[in-house]
Amino acid sequence: MDCTSADRSHQRIPNDGTDNKLWRITCFVVDEKYRRCGVASAALEGTLEAIRKRGGGVVETYPVRKTDEGSNYLYSGTVTMFEKAKFKMVAPLGNGSTTAAVMRRTI
Repeated sequence: MDCTSADRSHQRIPNDGTDNKLWRITCFVVDEKYRRCGVASAALEGTLEAIRKRGGGVVETYPVRKTDEGSNYLYSGTVTMFEKAKFKMVAPLGNGSTTAAVMRRTI
């Protein structure tokens, strides 16, 4: 298959219009015993501080919007967690039983 002519079902998401560095936070691994205890939020806070110390930039993440697959599918975090950390929704991602979003924040 010629990749240049492949049908792509995703939408193009524009960058933030600057030359900022791009950082991506893709997942959190939290032991079952410690889920819903703020571990991922603490990890996010520490990660954002580390990014800030390295000069900052655009931080992009892909949290779960909805799933019927259980808590194991929330490894990328939730929209609510990132909203509390001042991330903004850029675009929806996916259309199946588990959907995500693209969210960004500039540090």
